[in-house]
Amino acid sequence: MNLATADFNYIREVVRKHSAIVLEPGKEYLVESRLVPLARLEGEQTIAQLVARMRTDAGGRLTSRVVDAMTTNETSFFRDNHPFQAMRTHVLPELIRKRVNERRVSIWCGASSSGQEPYTLAMLLKEALVGNPGWNSSLLATDIKQEMLDRTSSGLYSQLEVNRGLPVAMLVRHFDKVGTHWQIKSDLRAMVATRLLNLSAPFPPIAPVDVVFLRNVLIYFDADTKRQVLARVRQVMRPDGFLFLGGAETTLGIDDAFERVVLDRATAYRLRG
Repeated sequence: MNLATADFNYIREVVRKHSAIVLEPGKEYLVESRLVPLARLEGEQTIAQLVARMRTDAGGRLTSRVVDAMTTNETSFFRDNHPFQAMRTHVLPELIRKRVNERRVSIWCGASSSGQEPYTLAMLLKEALVGNPGWNSSLLATDIKQEMLDRTSSGLYSQLEVNRGLPVAMLVRHFDKVGTHWQIKSDLRAMVATRLLNLSAPFPPIAPVDVVFLRNVLIYFDADTKRQVLARVRQVMRPDGFLFLGGAETTLGIDDAFERVVLDRATAYRLRG
């Protein structure tokens, strides 16, 4: 299917309005790859026909499905590994030492997709607290899609999904076999709360958190939206907390309230002062 310029521009505006994701010129191939299957599911032969229906249903069900199709859900357990190694060897030991009186550690995963990232952190947190009973740990997983949050709550993953990045020892320790799938054990599922949240809009109340994982999402926003998101993140981070971004993302030149810290092969950001 060939994507007309007018249709591409209309989809760009819709996606930007509803998710703040910027589709730059040259991303027509991405729109086609995501929307051709949706067009066929909707009984249309072309993306042009899909867009024509969208124009008569602005903000309705079809628009929501298009926005969902265009938001990236790529994720895996221990994705890129280095941030999780930094959590294991630097961040969690420091927080356990500093929070010994409170006996509480809290983590927020923004744009958490289908839950592999928050459950990776839940596994690390559980193992870090083995010798420290009585701690109250919490993880908040947020995403713009309710479908992704439902998947996170179920904690149910295919063989292919658990094969991507998850060590066999952790699979055996933290999952139960359910038919052809694997399900996160109930104690870890109980650690992770889910909430619908659009990062480009004002945040609902979020209790102060020790660690924020906001990886591989700022890259899709324009500079003004990035500044707004980081300013709101600062409001929910504890003063000595940690922020992890994706490998191609940075706060430098966007929000000077953060400073970059190197943790072995990982990079994190902390509030200045």
